[in-house]
Amino acid sequence: MLRAAANDANPTAPVHALIVSPSLTRNQIRGFWASWGGWTLDGMDSFVYALVLVPSLRQLLPRSGIAATKANIGHYGGLLFALFLIGWGLAFLWGPIGDKFGRVRTLMLTIVWYSAFTFLSAFVTSVWQLAILRLLAGIGIGGEWAMGGTFVAEEWPEDRRRMGAGYMHTGYYVGIFLAALANYTIGSHYGWRWMFVVGGLPALLLAWIRHGVVEPAAWKKKEGIVRSWAVWRPFATLFSPAWRGRTILNALLMLASICGLWAGTVYVPAAITSLAEASGRVGREAAQLASWGVMLVSFATILGCLAMPRLAERLGRRGALAFFFTLMMVFIALTFGKVFYLGPAALPWFFVCLFFLGFGGANFAVYTLWLPEQYPTECRASAFAFSTSFARFGGAGITFLVGNSVRHFGSLGTPVAMTAIAFAIGLILIPFGVETRGRPLPA
Repeated sequence: MLRAAANDANPTAPVHALIVSPSLTRNQIRGFWASWGGWTLDGMDSFVYALVLVPSLRQLLPRSGIAATKANIGHYGGLLFALFLIGWGLAFLWGPIGDKFGRVRTLMLTIVWYSAFTFLSAFVTSVWQLAILRLLAGIGIGGEWAMGGTFVAEEWPEDRRRMGAGYMHTGYYVGIFLAALANYTIGSHYGWRWMFVVGGLPALLLAWIRHGVVEPAAWKKKEGIVRSWAVWRPFATLFSPAWRGRTILNALLMLASICGLWAGTVYVPAAITSLAEASGRVGREAAQLASWGVMLVSFATILGCLAMPRLAERLGRRGALAFFFTLMMVFIALTFGKVFYLGPAALPWFFVCLFFLGFGGANFAVYTLWLPEQYPTECRASAFAFSTSFARFGGAGITFLVGNSVRHFGSLGTPVAMTAIAFAIGLILIPFGVETRGRPLPA
């Protein structure tokens, strides 16, 4: 079945790409779990802030000489999230390091980086200290996806790469689920500082990775070449005439995906809390409902990630991304533009819509499969890191735009609903992407 599907997709595909491989090797298995584990704890780390935003700022703003009003919490919360996205944008710097020195070595560096700065966030005494640490943590968090995704693409055999990409990307949303669970059991009982302590746990992966995983064979074949390159040469390759167009397009598509973060994850806890309080559920009950909502979104996104490989094979990479973009466009507009304003009856329908928002959030998993297929080994990590990280600078600007719109409208519903426009633009751009279905990973 797999071979037939591949032949239909590309009758000229090399025979070696269609042969079913034997069982995965020890390095392929351990390397996958290292990448998945890092991405899982990465997701947990990145979402901790959304969950502890209100309680942390209520405590830190007065200590910084700023009144902890609802408006100030919204303003400074948006500022800190924008700084986090700027840090994630700077994570494109890990790409050339991964191309020159190896995927596994760089993977370990990114994990220890974000673990350390997240752990230190538990001890801040002002909002500015937290802002600096979130900026620094973002640099490490953004780099882990590129290194883990590149490793799996290069190390797993051709007939399993699609499955590996889908499985690996579930990690981030398992991490969000774990963050919500930790907030339900730890944050709601012991406070926001303990959530950042938990966020420092990824560092425990380092010893296991260091002693059990070696670099992919694809990178080793090019090691002699890339070691002699200047560290910035992979970026020069990305913007050469042969690759410039697809590099810019991939970054623009990622920017559209990032716009979905506000509806699919970032504002979900705040929206549920608002709806819960409007229905008379306050305090711990509202916080726990918010956690349940985040867990629902995460579960639905995991299902979407598991469905992605089959969708990418049936519809192509562009078709799969278009499917997820359409879901996001429709349900962002419906959930925040209509359901959010239903009054006391809104909460049950809001949860129903969250499932479809979560499933559409698996659009990020398409990049884990698609991006490595578009570039050769010597610049693959740089391409992955640039495409998935650089658009975060635009995301930082959107943070201020959405935040100011919330202040203008006096509600988060309409401003978040308007982010659906980004997916409409993304649907127009997708046909210009290169279709890689049926092609082996470039050497």
